[in-house]
Amino acid sequence: MAVVFVIDRFEGDWAVIELDRLTFNIPKVLLPEGAREGDVIEIKVSVNKKATAKRRKTAQKMMNELFEG
Repeated sequence: MAVVFVIDRFEGDWAVIELDRLTFNIPKVLLPEGAREGDVIEIKVSVNKKATAKRRKTAQKMMNELFEG
């Protein structure tokens, strides 16, 4: 399924992105250099399972220390 994201405009450090009739903001620094208003962009979101597991392990360790110590 192709999803079309369009850069509607820039507001300070933010880009206003359109997806159909919805809009949301993302930091301008995440866009490719030279991106302009009206450009169609691709956004890929994925889960980093390794980083997620590491984060959960660290959080669990902190909770154990807090409640046991």
